[in-house]
Amino acid sequence: MLTEDLKETVLFSGYAKLPVGITASEVYKIIGLIVVVDIKTGVIIDADCTLATRAAREYLTKLMMGYDLDYGPEGMQAILEKQYQSSAKKAISTAFRIIHDKYRSYLFELQQEQNNN
Repeated sequence: MLTEDLKETVLFSGYAKLPVGITASEVYKIIGLIVVVDIKTGVIIDADCTLATRAAREYLTKLMMGYDLDYGPEGMQAILEKQYQSSAKKAISTAFRIIHDKYRSYLFELQQEQNNN
């Protein structure tokens, strides 16, 4: 049975190809970003990724947590541009855009469902 907290959250994922020659690409080939979103507010309340090093995973997670997806992917891309100087930045940005697209589609479907009821 779902708790009330879980009913208010949705998990989204996005994947993108990593550049050749970095540690993460040797291990995973693609990066996976996972976020848990409070669907009422659009805010990311938990995040994870498949980067190879603990420091990179934790730092990226901290950057994503608290971000409001209703602001679009551009805000996160600006944060990454300024604060994340890594070869995986483009792949991370692509995966985040995919997450945002899934989030918008989910909200659209939810709204259609509510309109039909």
